[in-house]
Amino acid sequence: MAKWTTNDIPDQTGRTVLITGANSGLGEQTARALGAKGATVIMACRTVSKAEPIAAAIGANASVVPLDLADLGSVRALAASIDSIDVLVNNAGVMAVPEMRTADGFEMQFGTNHLGHFALTGLLLPKITQRVVTVSSTMASIGAIQLDDLNFQRRRYDRWGAYGQSKLANLMFGLELARRLGRSGSPVASMIAHPGYASTGLQSHTQSWQDVMMKVGDLFAQSAAAGALPQLYAATSPAAASGAYYGPSGIGGLRGSPKQVNPIARARDEAVAGSLWSASEDLTKVTFDF
Repeated sequence: MAKWTTNDIPDQTGRTVLITGANSGLGEQTARALGAKGATVIMACRTVSKAEPIAAAIGANASVVPLDLADLGSVRALAASIDSIDVLVNNAGVMAVPEMRTADGFEMQFGTNHLGHFALTGLLLPKITQRVVTVSSTMASIGAIQLDDLNFQRRRYDRWGAYGQSKLANLMFGLELARRLGRSGSPVASMIAHPGYASTGLQSHTQSWQDVMMKVGDLFAQSAAAGALPQLYAATSPAAASGAYYGPSGIGGLRGSPKQVNPIARARDEAVAGSLWSASEDLTKVTFDF
């Protein structure tokens, strides 16, 4: 595709988009870009006070609702409050945090990044008319789905291994969702995107000495606005396809305009994806109505 920018986003008037984690980073840039094109933007954020000034800057077509993906009670409450949306952007996430547990006892990164979004998508699916966009990461390449210990209850905790597993789960979920939607004949599409290496603020919350190294690395990263382009393309382009994965087109997939990219081989393992799906249903007690 030619170099695609926010100028190429079609008019979004009449579309309602719910974006998780829209108070900063990629989510904020996605909300701003879609709001500027006329979309009704619902910013689902854990810290409402941080999101409200952004919503005010976007205008009357933006609103903020509380959502803590690390608490399935919060996920259920938000889903129950929504009547209908056209697009869900599963954007929020935590990265390389110390060992912690969600309100439901899940490992924090797997619980927030994957299980929270899995549950939210399942609960909202009957109310979604067009697309689900799930944000993964190039760090999915360091992940492995440990089906016998998804929540690090027996193995030694590894913050980067846990992050990699959660982002690989995001990618596999988006691909499996596309397959299941397709088999059911649903008009809803499932796309996946990754930002490459973008300065989003996420890198400075590891609560370790690595925060300093991450801030240095930010000097070489592309902006959050540039990093948001793949998910904006997935959410808005008429050419975006269900089951497709979008990321930057530059060397190493780290920066540049968006293009369709190939998922890593283990993300395409349909047997593991099916087992992950079943495990996610068991853990969240959320099943999908196709």
